[in-house]
This record gives sequence, C-alpha cells and structure tokens, in this order.
Amino acid sequence: MACTNLTKGRGLDCNRISGGVKFIYFGVYDQFTAPIETVGIVEASGEVTDIEMGAGTGLYRYAMPMGVASVTDTIVGSRENGTIYYTPTVQVLFNRLTKEDQNQVKLLGATKTVVFAQLNQQLANGHDVIICLGRVNGMELNAGTMDTGAAWGDKNGYTLTFDGMEAEPFPMVADYTTNPFDNSAFTNVSITTS
Repeated sequence: MACTNLTKGRGLDCNRISGGVKFIYFGVYDQFTAPIETVGIVEASGEVTDIEMGAGTGLYRYAMPMGVASVTDTIVGSRENGTIYYTPTVQVLFNRLTKEDQNQVKLLGATKTVVFAQLNQQLANGHDVIICLGRVNGMELNAGTMDTGAAWGDKNGYTLTFDGMEAEPFPMVADYTTNPFDNSAFTNVSITTS
C-alpha cells in the first residue's frame, strides 16, 4: 500500500521566466503569533493563507541589488532511514559597509527570523511570487562575510547566508491585492522599508 498518491502530472511550462530576488523581508520569529506553524503562519496545500503577527510588529524589507540574492531549498533524504527534510538557504548581499548595517547584521545574527523572498518571477496577473522560508523552525544567520575588496571594482559590503531546517518545502504566499502582504487575512503585517 502506498503512503500517498500523486494528484496530477505536469507538462512543459513557459521557458521565459526570470530568476532572482527583488526584496527580502525579515520577520522576528517570536513576533508571529504562537504556535507559529498553526496560528502565526498558516499553510494549506503549499500556500501561506494567513499570517498573524503581534501588535506593533511587522516585517523589515531589504531591497536587493539585481542578480545577487538567491534562495535554495535543498531536499535531504535517506533511503536507509526512510527520512526526508528540507534545508532552506537564503543568500543576500548589501553593498557598502556602514555602521548602521554593522548594527543590523549583529542583530540579525542574534535573532531567529522568518524570511519572505519577493521574486522576479510573476504570476499570470503580473504580481510577484513571494515565498516563505523558515515557516515552522525559523532561519538563522550562520555564515557571511564583510568585505572591503582590494581593487577599485571589487565588492565593498556584506554577503550573508541564512539557513534553516524544515519538514516540508517552502510554501508560496497567497497572492496580494495591490501591495505585498495586503491580504485581508493577514494581521499586523506592516512593512518597514528604512
């Protein structure tokens, strides 16, 4: 007897899509309503349908330079043990070293987060696809560099890597009405941009 049954096939899709990330949104893990996986961020059939954050909280949006931020969700399985899990990884780059960014990097390193990535990929209605990483267990800053560069054309800035471990692959966030996260089912999801 099979544990699950497939529900559909898949044909070829359009071969003209865009990769990359436009914006990264950080939410402090403890500011989502607990328990986070059943109330704070509700997922159904691979889609986040509800987000509940505490009063006075919200998401922090970081704009990404073109072609530098990426998201990877690695499938890790073991035939011998009969296990499978997923390790989401988010890599971001901030240009220019500043004292303000130094302080934020220090805070990001000390804080468990949930990361939302607004992709360059678009839905049929022209809205950007948004994905959620660390929905149940959170994401943590576990690697990175702060580089001055050597030559004039070298990067001066931060490269940060956040990773996590989840029982399921990352879900997509339900489509928004006009602006990201303006869904009527989302509570206290304000966006801080600077």
